[in-house]
Amino acid sequence: MSKGKYIIFEGIVGTGKSTQSKQIYSYLEDKYPNKKFIWTFEPGGSEIADEIRRVVQATEYEEKMDPICEAYLYASSRAQTIRKIIKPNLEKGNIVIADRSFLTSIAYQGFARELGPELILKINESALDDCFPDLVLFLDLDIKPALQRTFDFDGDKFEKESVDFFKKALKGYKYASQLSKLKNKWVTINARGNIDEVYQRIIKVLNKRLEF
Repeated sequence: MSKGKYIIFEGIVGTGKSTQSKQIYSYLEDKYPNKKFIWTFEPGGSEIADEIRRVVQATEYEEKMDPICEAYLYASSRAQTIRKIIKPNLEKGNIVIADRSFLTSIAYQGFARELGPELILKINESALDDCFPDLVLFLDLDIKPALQRTFDFDGDKFEKESVDFFKKALKGYKYASQLSKLKNKWVTINARGNIDEVYQRIIKVLNKRLEF
């Protein structure tokens, strides 16, 4: 579909996705000065996608948001980011590094909210526009220490969720890792230890997996 590379960082809250994805972005920029790298995130990444993020993830309402509504809002934000940021850069041969993707929706809405992965994939089919990652780096960390690392309670409502929620979400990630389009692109990274230890593990994977 594209000449570029699409690298996704995934995992439950508190695993260090944002920190590591930004560090890897800087590392690759320095290592490959003749290549253009883009860092983005979900939900968000563009003006409209950021506004959807505010509605779905960072605003408290008196009424409870229905899981179906939540799933469609995330898909809407994703559709905008893919079309305005991700696909245009891939088509130019650039390398896109993303903090989260549709895989989060499979884990969170599909399994933790119990909508089912098939429905989530159906909702996201047109949003994705056949834009699948070349590499998924799944940061694996036990739930309790991951939750102890969380701090963005006002910007990410999922950081307030229970251990049971994330147990279900991890089952969703396991399901996603076996999808035919991802099976050979999924790498699980041990996210235990300090930032540099995890960073070095990711570097080893990238040096083996990436060819520009």
